[in-house]
Amino acid sequence: MIRILLRFLGRLALSLVVLLSAAWACAALWYQLPAPDLLKIAAAVLWGGFGLAAIVLLWRGKAARPLLSYAVGFAVLLGWWGTIQPSQDRAWADDVARQLVAHIDGHMVTMENVRNFDWRSDTDYTPRWETRRYDLDRIRSVDVALSYWSGPAIAHTLVSFGFDDGRFVTFSIEIRKERGERFSSIGGFFRQFETSLVAADEHDVLRVRTNVRGEDVYMYRVHLPQAEMRSLFLAYLGEGAALVRAPSFYNTLTANCTTIVYDLAKRVVPGLPMDYRLLASGYLPDYLHDVGGLTPGHGMAALRAAGRITERARAFDRNPDAEDFSQAIRHGVPGVAARPAP
Repeated sequence: MIRILLRFLGRLALSLVVLLSAAWACAALWYQLPAPDLLKIAAAVLWGGFGLAAIVLLWRGKAARPLLSYAVGFAVLLGWWGTIQPSQDRAWADDVARQLVAHIDGHMVTMENVRNFDWRSDTDYTPRWETRRYDLDRIRSVDVALSYWSGPAIAHTLVSFGFDDGRFVTFSIEIRKERGERFSSIGGFFRQFETSLVAADEHDVLRVRTNVRGEDVYMYRVHLPQAEMRSLFLAYLGEGAALVRAPSFYNTLTANCTTIVYDLAKRVVPGLPMDYRLLASGYLPDYLHDVGGLTPGHGMAALRAAGRITERARAFDRNPDAEDFSQAIRHGVPGVAARPAP
């Protein structure tokens, strides 16, 4: 009886391994096989049939040969998978066509290819790339913005640095999509996209999300000493330089807009705990609040209510006499001091 049970459990475990690996292989062929869609479908169907045949023969007691054949075939597929490398040379979409290049001279930083597009729609915009200089000694604030586009658990993370002259620059880890390509969370598991670090003006990178794409954006002031703000800023520049030297793939789970920020932050504040909210990025503010990273003296509900900048950003477009965009969206955000009158 025990032998029969063990045999059943063994077959079940092997069946699950074959089934899961076959599902992964079918998706890999669909997203990466350099062939027309019909051939991709045919390849995925054939591989699925290969896996199912191995499972059927396993349960008929003829396991050795089909499982060995499947294992060899899967090893060959993994060998092909290993040849897929990220590239710098593709027909990139306009908003990720250039890469951030920074030159550091003491406390001064010159940043080339800071994006400052004027967006009218996702397809109608005036492209503008700028060279800007920043004084690291004049960093005064760090804000994290979460842009929600698919329910409460999924958000895009952006980090904005403020300087004592009223200027802000925002860093955004994004997919480096090709022209006509759209984001796919599933494709992000299968090396469909390279990673891009965008440095941008807030009127570009935040406004396009609130006013053009209809996303809901929340901003939170991060509680950090000035030395750590500077270190985090330099960590972003280091990430940008690394991507210029060698491209890397975006991964929906392990190398996305939030996990990369966490990796950068760990260099500045060692010992930050790992947490599921770093994967369910929509809950990142709750994580930051729990580790003492947000403005003290406020509960999470109050921070979230006051930090919603969506309506303030949209009102900016309706008011031709509005003040600076970055100042307008920060009205009422806890921890943000009112800017003195000139």
